[in-house]
Amino acid sequence: MRLLLDTCTFIWLASEPARISPDAAARIDDAANEMFLSHASVWEICLKHSAGKLNLPDEPERWLSDQLAARGVKELPIEFQSLTASARLPAHHRDPFDRLLVAQAKLHSMKLITPDAWISKYDADVIW
Repeated sequence: MRLLLDTCTFIWLASEPARISPDAAARIDDAANEMFLSHASVWEICLKHSAGKLNLPDEPERWLSDQLAARGVKELPIEFQSLTASARLPAHHRDPFDRLLVAQAKLHSMKLITPDAWISKYDADVIW
């Protein structure tokens, strides 16, 4: 199974794994599953850090690289099709990062690991 971690799930995986639901944690821990982090989440983490809204033990580039490698999480680039698909989604959620993650999950047939209840309003496979 291919899993797309949303931004807060990835942060919690690295810093507060107890916040992740048992179902999501079981999927993450299953070595048969592939985990991905969107470049949209990378961007969001960098923006939050630079705005003082997210404390990290290191600079975002190093922290992200270390966490991706330590957990075997692959990078998912932002592609043209996902950007255009995100603009066509219904207006259930105004957060452009979350809308892009939904579009990417659908385009790549991934399950989206997120606690965000708004995202479940979209026609996407969500695990939490």
